[in-house]
Amino acid sequence: MQFESLKVFCDLAETESFTQTAQVNGVSQSAVSQTIGALEKHFRSLLLERSKKNFRLTTEGEILYNYSKELLRIYDAIRNRMQEIKHVISGEIRVATVYSIGLHDLPPYVKRFMHDYPDVKVHVEYRRANQVYDAILGNTVDLGLVAYPDHDERWTTVPLHKERLVLACHPQHPLAKLRSVKLNALNGQKFVSFELDQPTRKALDKALRSQGVKVQHVMEFDNIETVKRAVELDCGVAIVPEATVKQEVTHKTLAMVPLVGDYFRTLGAVYRANKVLSPAMKRFLALLKETL
Repeated sequence: MQFESLKVFCDLAETESFTQTAQVNGVSQSAVSQTIGALEKHFRSLLLERSKKNFRLTTEGEILYNYSKELLRIYDAIRNRMQEIKHVISGEIRVATVYSIGLHDLPPYVKRFMHDYPDVKVHVEYRRANQVYDAILGNTVDLGLVAYPDHDERWTTVPLHKERLVLACHPQHPLAKLRSVKLNALNGQKFVSFELDQPTRKALDKALRSQGVKVQHVMEFDNIETVKRAVELDCGVAIVPEATVKQEVTHKTLAMVPLVGDYFRTLGAVYRANKVLSPAMKRFLALLKETL
């Protein structure tokens, strides 16, 4: 029996998915099934009860899961400490990020990190905010990058930096001629929004309500790219992070107008509580806190 087998078992217990467990461990679903079968044979116990509608650990499975998690935590701590002593930075980092951060903020950090630490592989997945938290809790990724991070005892939150919010509109829109715009000038405007469950949407709704502003939500999307495309078609205006529209402003497909007041989007990194950070993860988090 090897630590790799225990890790596969724990991943399966947490994800409740043979497909996800196979992807996380870089093996086939058949290999996952064979690993579980080998563990059950080794311990002479049924570890999982599974059917099309039901998946749960048996009492023996719960015991193996709890002790295996502790063993794996200790093993990771030993391995990471050995790397630190040898000044070795290697391994892999699995990152889940919301689209706007992944497309606009993250690339220069990944490029810099891979240049400085070529022995570390960084895998990036693009997901909705709620899916990022699910991936962290399911242990299918090591690190999550989100806007307006939630605080929860199940994960650790690392504040990163703030991004200034601006008004994005069609170049021919009347508001595009202004040097700056107050929120109350948006009252009654057609507005291209993020979907209701998105953290950025919740923050923007709160800011508009605080100024007594009511907009017409004509379209709702789950990512920044489709929001921008709708604004380019003059379907309405939108409030977005400044960094996400610089390219469109340069190409003159969008106009960007500063907002009067301090309106920012806060960014944060999250990882599972009690997770043992590898030297690579520590360096990557330290870099994310910097301004490039």
